[in-house]
Amino acid sequence: MVSESKMSKNVCVIGAGPSGLVAARELRKEGHNVVVFEQSHDVGGQWLYNGQVHAEDPLGRAKFLKVHSSVYASLRLISPREIMGFSDFPFVTKKGRDQRRFPGHEELLSYLRDFCEFFKLREMIRFNTRVEYVGIMDDNTHELESDIRWVVKSKPTTGSDAKVLEEVFDAVVVASGHYSQPRLPQIKGMNAWRGKQMHSHIYRVPEPFCNEVVVVVGNSLSGQDISMELVNVAKEVHLSAKNPHNISEGLSKVISKHATLHIHPQIESLHEDGLVLFVDGSSTIADTILYCTGYSYSFPFLDTKGIVAVDDDRVGPLYEHTFPPSLAPSLSFIGIPRKLIGFPFFESQAIWIAQLLSGKRTLPSWEDMMQSIKEFYKSRDLAGIPKHNTHDLADFDVNDYLPHMVILFTLCVFLHSRSYLFFNYHSNTILSVLTTTTTH
Repeated sequence: MVSESKMSKNVCVIGAGPSGLVAARELRKEGHNVVVFEQSHDVGGQWLYNGQVHAEDPLGRAKFLKVHSSVYASLRLISPREIMGFSDFPFVTKKGRDQRRFPGHEELLSYLRDFCEFFKLREMIRFNTRVEYVGIMDDNTHELESDIRWVVKSKPTTGSDAKVLEEVFDAVVVASGHYSQPRLPQIKGMNAWRGKQMHSHIYRVPEPFCNEVVVVVGNSLSGQDISMELVNVAKEVHLSAKNPHNISEGLSKVISKHATLHIHPQIESLHEDGLVLFVDGSSTIADTILYCTGYSYSFPFLDTKGIVAVDDDRVGPLYEHTFPPSLAPSLSFIGIPRKLIGFPFFESQAIWIAQLLSGKRTLPSWEDMMQSIKEFYKSRDLAGIPKHNTHDLADFDVNDYLPHMVILFTLCVFLHSRSYLFFNYHSNTILSVLTTTTTH
């Protein structure tokens, strides 16, 4: 529903990665006062490479991680640049930079910096500032969801005498990403194993694994990528996969050329003497186990009094993966869904949130939003989709990624024609269409 009234809000955006930057732009465009909190020294979020990982817990067990980015040095995009940009600021090649269609991560960071400079977003960002706490303001004055205000406590990440700053905002947009908090498997003997265990969150280059026997757990894109890097320096690499017969063509070629790269099924147990036993009875004595097992949603700063929770990687309840009905529209999340073309989706969410806060648009009733969420959960359950895959919008294996990209590319061509779609993901019907004017 569209309304002509327009209200200005004081809005806190958490994170200056792709989703946070486009949120800041759209919120300001709607006349809101915006403060973006960014714990790093620059924009980019996940794409701001950080090679200083030595102080990080190797399995990511700390409440607040010291390192946000999980990008490793050799990482390249697996999506073509044509669909990686925002609608009015395409990800074009530039002279003197990485002009490949699937460029390295540095090129995407440069694009985000260009986006930030072009739209003059830096003036809204507080760098080197971590959000420690976000909670509902307990003043007993709000009778409607639209009256909810938020207490935000932040602290500089630099300086020994840094003090916590407490502020109040009308709305909070969580854009902190979900590729930082390691998701770890439960393996018998894991806590007693005496070798080195680490998650790919802190993997950067292969050289530290020189002459080691390394077990890589996980047949994901990163697991295969890292295995193919390690084979050039490690004594042996053993890749453990749920389905060892379902591997990429590239990895198959590497295995055929390297006798030191072995593929195994899942791990049965770990033993104190360094033994790694696989479910098929094969085994190896390893120096390091590297878990390429994905990431979990984590919002250690967020206190909603139990209204929003993370249950086996299901963040909910969220209407259209964006709004918790009981706190909407004052609390929203950008970038929760996975297996999609991110940038156009982030942009669509940002426009929706900004216009809801300004009063241009309205949400369905609480009852209708909750009913929609229940129907969505039921449809996932009936389809046999595990709870931890709730926010996967597409249904394909990593090894089938490129064929599905053809379909997604067609969708994004339409998105880049300056129309933004908000889909009802439960029934594939279009919720609303917004049209904007090209500015670049």
